[in-house]
Amino acid sequence: MKKGINIWSFPGSMSVKDCITTAKKAGFDGIELALNETGELSLESTESEVRAYRQHADETGIEVSSLATGLFWSYSLTSSSPLTRQKAKDIVKKQLEHAAVLGVDTILVVPGAVGVDFIPDSEVVPYDQAYDYSLEAIQELSKVAESLKVSIGIENVWNKFLLSPLEMRDFIDKVNSPYVGAYFDVGNVIFSGYPEHWISILSHRIKKVHFKDYRRAAGGLHGFVDLLAGDVNYPEVVKALQTIGYEDYVIAEMIPGYTHHGEQIVYNTSGAMDAILGRK
Repeated sequence: MKKGINIWSFPGSMSVKDCITTAKKAGFDGIELALNETGELSLESTESEVRAYRQHADETGIEVSSLATGLFWSYSLTSSSPLTRQKAKDIVKKQLEHAAVLGVDTILVVPGAVGVDFIPDSEVVPYDQAYDYSLEAIQELSKVAESLKVSIGIENVWNKFLLSPLEMRDFIDKVNSPYVGAYFDVGNVIFSGYPEHWISILSHRIKKVHFKDYRRAAGGLHGFVDLLAGDVNYPEVVKALQTIGYEDYVIAEMIPGYTHHGEQIVYNTSGAMDAILGRK
């Protein structure tokens, strides 16, 4: 397995290129970039601007592993508003286009939400309606993904939707596209289940993996902690990934960052991942 880190793990004041350089210095094989609404690497970025990030990564000697975005918390594929749903689909298309320029094979997509506790006044959408909206959108977008040869990785998040590995598996199978699979987040299931179970059930459908850790006793967003400081059974997680033959990126997504000396979390995470993956 290859060792990556998500750009959200870095201090917000750092530029994309500085994050790429730091990730290489910290010993990562790859970095996951993120699409913003405005500014650096955003919906507004031109193809040449996006290509410059790929060039910098190539010159630095590190891969761009994948492309995430946090925009689906504002623009949901399951919104009751047709305009918002269309905006969300347009974001996925732009993500796919940028990913193709960056030379990455997978984007991270939040498939929608029934409700989101950590966003005040978040819309609550009936579960069956959310399911139908999401399935229709992902099926439509899978054609774009196939044309660009970039996969859509559906992430399991705290969205009260696709709540079990069986449901996630069946949803992906209904989409029925080799360019749609799971972007499995290890830490996000700890409050309600066991990541090793998800891995064995999702199996070959897993496109990419996020590494996080979570302490159940803390509860809420405060439960996310440094790798190896929480309740994720990483020996079992690695064993499950090896059993299904997963050899792609495992990407640390370290949220929240440190209050002081923010870059240090990148180096600490690199060391923890070496231990998890059995690297010397």
